[in-house]
Amino acid sequence: MDADQIIGAALDPQGDIGSHPLAAWVHTQDTAHMLAWALTGVVPPVLRDRVPLPRRGPVAEAPLLGAVDKAQFFDHLRETAEAARSPRGGALLHRQALYLASYDRGPEAAAWTAHTLHARRGVLMRQGWSEHWAEARSTATALARLGDPQTLLDFIERSLADDDIAEAANLNYWAYWLGSVRLPQPDDRFMRDQRLSDWDPVTLLRGLARGLNDAPGYVDLHIHTLWALLDEHPWLPKASPALATVLAERISQLLDGSGTSGRTRRELRAVHYVLDDRI
Repeated sequence: MDADQIIGAALDPQGDIGSHPLAAWVHTQDTAHMLAWALTGVVPPVLRDRVPLPRRGPVAEAPLLGAVDKAQFFDHLRETAEAARSPRGGALLHRQALYLASYDRGPEAAAWTAHTLHARRGVLMRQGWSEHWAEARSTATALARLGDPQTLLDFIERSLADDDIAEAANLNYWAYWLGSVRLPQPDDRFMRDQRLSDWDPVTLLRGLARGLNDAPGYVDLHIHTLWALLDEHPWLPKASPALATVLAERISQLLDGSGTSGRTRRELRAVHYVLDDRI
């Protein structure tokens, strides 16, 4: 339903960007995956193992938007991202519209998105937590989607690692993104809660473990978040031994490979130690 609302707002815009669904709540991974299904035909991971019921006559394999509707959807996102930079727009609407625009991989669209994201590099220069932290994170991950991994590595080093508020914000955001926070959040303020008590750590561990395979472009951010989660809750491997065993095997594979940063390899070894010591 969330994805339908966002698509509906793009195909039948009402003019008032203040009431846009991307301005009304922080969307989750499930919403993003449903949107990607309609835009790219890629089946959401949660639905991959489900066998569709037989129906009479020909049935589309995916809720894929036609070429005209898809073009209108992305045009609307780019227009919305531009409009949201005005005082009547809003940071949440701007960053979410811009992030979703990065799903358009056409050459001209990718160039526009990359140019617009690079124009926001000022928010990436801030050390540790700031009021622009969520925008900086979204900018870094969108650039990683477009093939620029260094920006995300710099974000981890400069604006996340060793800052208590930023580390808590990262865990809170991942918990929400992966479905461990059940209530919809109207804005980014929930990220600043340093109690880390409004979500289930096991659900977050399971989602992060799955993401190591589903989102290879973000592996450094996944590993840092795993490291921070196990540092906060070292009992987690005992709570889910089967998951910890599978995760330990995946961490070993990553340690045997290459292409990760020095920080990521140190954190991989720390994660492996915790898992191996408590399985």
